[in-house]
Amino acid sequence: MTVPQTNEAQTYQAVLCQAFDEPETLTVQARPMPIPGPGEVLIAVRAAGVNYPDALMVQGLYQVRPTLPFVPGAEAAGVIDAVGEGVTHLAVGVRVAAFTGTGAFASHLIASAGAVMPLPDGMEFDVAACLPLAYGTSMHALSDRAALKAGETLLVLGAAGGVGLAAVAIGKAMGARVIAAAGTDEKVSLCLQHGADAGINYTSGNLRDELKALTDGKGPDVIFDPVGGDYTEAAFRSIGWGGRFLVVGFAAGGVPKLPLNLPLLKGASVVGVFWGEFARRNPRGNAANLARLAGWVMDGTLRPLISARYSLERTPEALRALLNREVTGKVVVTP
Repeated sequence: MTVPQTNEAQTYQAVLCQAFDEPETLTVQARPMPIPGPGEVLIAVRAAGVNYPDALMVQGLYQVRPTLPFVPGAEAAGVIDAVGEGVTHLAVGVRVAAFTGTGAFASHLIASAGAVMPLPDGMEFDVAACLPLAYGTSMHALSDRAALKAGETLLVLGAAGGVGLAAVAIGKAMGARVIAAAGTDEKVSLCLQHGADAGINYTSGNLRDELKALTDGKGPDVIFDPVGGDYTEAAFRSIGWGGRFLVVGFAAGGVPKLPLNLPLLKGASVVGVFWGEFARRNPRGNAANLARLAGWVMDGTLRPLISARYSLERTPEALRALLNREVTGKVVVTP
């Protein structure tokens, strides 16, 4: 993305990261209003989705390290305020969602026109702000990487989080039987309320024993793992023959190791999921996925859970809640 020019006479509010550190060091500051360059648009942000990678990026622990200072926030929804040269398919006043990687925790956001999706009439901004990353990741994982089929069994670890609950809902929309695994009875109950067919509290029960009972000893066909940590190997040891294990993230902190004899013995695949790179390399495929998701939202197939809304000033609280794994569903920042 080109560096936009600024209008010094106007300012906008933005959450600023000036050093890689804990979220509590973030501050809200007034900055000169950017002017969209060729191929860009300026969006007045109405809602921004909050994601685990945002918190890692602020700490300097994500695989992408932006140049300091920067405005965190990867995804947003709002209204186009201005368009740059060469942008013909978008206009001022159009309601849109965008994935930009950074910049979303602000009152205004510069986005490449190619990263912007017009919203269907009636879609709420906070719902739209949740679609690109969490739902886009889960859709890419289950559809493109796992080729999940109707009638297969899907196990979702960390199922009550933003990405996990998205995977539960998308798995059901694709016709799978979904088993949701989470760390408390309350989180398991939440997953069951949002469509999971069965649930496992993996802190109070034996994950492998419960999976064996729930699948008649066959094991799940697909495992969606955004957590990593202690349950990865136990889950993989339960996978069915020819299963696909989706490596989505490591919210538990540690990157687990897996004995390579296990994929051999199970005839199973370990499949990496890097949605951001997929979206960059295959924008048409990503746009098709997002359009399918938007259709499901509008017809009621998907009902994203937004559990909390934060002001710009409370962005550090939102990121801390994610790091402490206190969030169920999605949370948004609403400038």
